[in-house]
Amino acid sequence: MNLTPIKQALLDSYQKHGGINHLDGVNLPAQDSVQQLASDYMHLMFPGFFEATALTKKDVPAHVDLLLAGLERRLSAEIEKSLRFAQNPDPVTHAQALTTDALGQLPALREIIQTDVTAAFRGDPAARNVEEIILAYPCVLSISVQRFANVLFRLGVPLLPRMLTEYGHERTGTDIHPGATIGTHFFIDHGTGVVIGETARIGHHVKLYQGVTLGAKSFETDDSGHPVKGTKRHPELGDRVTVYAHASILGGDTQIGANSVIGSNVWIMKSVPAGSAVYFKSDQLVVRPRRTRAGSPDLGTDDMANWDI
Repeated sequence: MNLTPIKQALLDSYQKHGGINHLDGVNLPAQDSVQQLASDYMHLMFPGFFEATALTKKDVPAHVDLLLAGLERRLSAEIEKSLRFAQNPDPVTHAQALTTDALGQLPALREIIQTDVTAAFRGDPAARNVEEIILAYPCVLSISVQRFANVLFRLGVPLLPRMLTEYGHERTGTDIHPGATIGTHFFIDHGTGVVIGETARIGHHVKLYQGVTLGAKSFETDDSGHPVKGTKRHPELGDRVTVYAHASILGGDTQIGANSVIGSNVWIMKSVPAGSAVYFKSDQLVVRPRRTRAGSPDLGTDDMANWDI
């Protein structure tokens, strides 16, 4: 088979339509390297869980040394590429500084991630042990990677944060933007089809089920019809909110009050008071106060075990 005409057609396409990796320009972050970065990060967050051979306590310091050194090299290299793409005037120096800042936040980040594991174990009666959560639950990967990507996002690193969360998206079917702000004890059960937008804000002890969307109503556009970047477009969930499967909560001014339960398949574009139960009855959306098991409204308690829907 003569491949020359196909090769020439592709070369012509590169010139006409673009879509090439900045040939004769800056090199973009490498997808394989970013995926390895995410994998190394997960090994560092959960030593002894993903290794091919057993890890003993005496091995841990050397193991962490090795992982940290590799993570530093790879992270600095990919941040530098990202900064060159953004035309940073001193990408090498800035990449080193950003890498040091990001790695310095890992101990605090790991403490938060442990609360997510706890929330998953306590929130799923099918879970037999914490080890099962870490090894087999997709939310651990998607949330943990997003938390690291969020650190980089807040530091102003271009490109790389979104590539990291896309790794989690590819692996789990859960799409969490690196810009989303998420509290402690966050649990996504099942995970497939969950979408959490860039400007979403999620409180502590929040639980989502599969297919939930925290999205935008519509996009504000400029005079040329292009979407305006950086505006608040996604909703806010208060503490101890549960959102059941395939609910859609939309809009930057939409707030779901603390201790609320959102039923499956609802479509919400207005704020909901604290302590609410929201669901469809026939074709009507019902928003009513939740009841304690004693039968009277009590919006002040944080003990979800005492609540009925």
